[in-house]
Amino acid sequence: MSGYIELSNGVRIPSIGFGTWQTPDGKTAEHAVSFALRNGYSHIDAAAIYGNEKGVGAGIRASGVPRERIFVTSKVWNTERGYETTRKAFRKTLSDLGLDYLDLYLIHWPANRKQFGNADEINLETWMAMTELYKEGKIRAIGVSNFLPHHLEPLMETSVKPMVDQIEYHPGCLQDETVRFCQKNRIAVEAWSPLGQGRVLGDPELARIAAHYGKSTAQLCIRFALQNSVIPLPKSVTESRIRENIDVYDFEISAEDMAEIRAMGDFGGSGLNPDEIDF
Repeated sequence: MSGYIELSNGVRIPSIGFGTWQTPDGKTAEHAVSFALRNGYSHIDAAAIYGNEKGVGAGIRASGVPRERIFVTSKVWNTERGYETTRKAFRKTLSDLGLDYLDLYLIHWPANRKQFGNADEINLETWMAMTELYKEGKIRAIGVSNFLPHHLEPLMETSVKPMVDQIEYHPGCLQDETVRFCQKNRIAVEAWSPLGQGRVLGDPELARIAAHYGKSTAQLCIRFALQNSVIPLPKSVTESRIRENIDVYDFEISAEDMAEIRAMGDFGGSGLNPDEIDF
């Protein structure tokens, strides 16, 4: 059973989430989500752009787990940024998921100055819509995804500060500056692709360290995030791996091994830079 991290507003978020990116909609998403919820997960990470929220919602219902025991996240996509469009996108996400409220809603990517001369203004308008939805009780917590400190700083001046920042995070991609900024400002950090989309799983150094604990490289990566107070969001549609990815509470990586992993340098990252994206 997973532990919890308390957000700045007192809401508790399960310390491991179940990712749904690249999970096909329909029966595949329904089965994966339902299986995860029946096997120890209580935190589902979704997004409108994944195109599978109807299947995710069906999986939530099929699991038989009461709604109040499930922490559900979604995200507003880049084409829906802005005040009215964000509110409209939120209504569609709720409808597709078949839910009455969300536990967490995120801005998926920041508007950047490469694309928009008024990027900060766009982000603030989007944040205003999310803040209102939060104050209306339709979302229990709000946050961002892929925001760097200079994207976060304008939002820190508003009436409701971001509670979460979901970023790429795994051995070989630690984003230390962003993690330090978030933790200093009581913004919980979530890790998308905590396994580097599989790119880090073949690393012999990580495999050697994992074998020392009798664990897989994937379990080592997930545990590494946890011990750095980062919430990993592993994704799989394979039942054995879904179970394996949450079986990480019976060991602890030593300080020496943690330091060795941290010192590995950059590898396995997606290469996506929030200031350079054009989608």
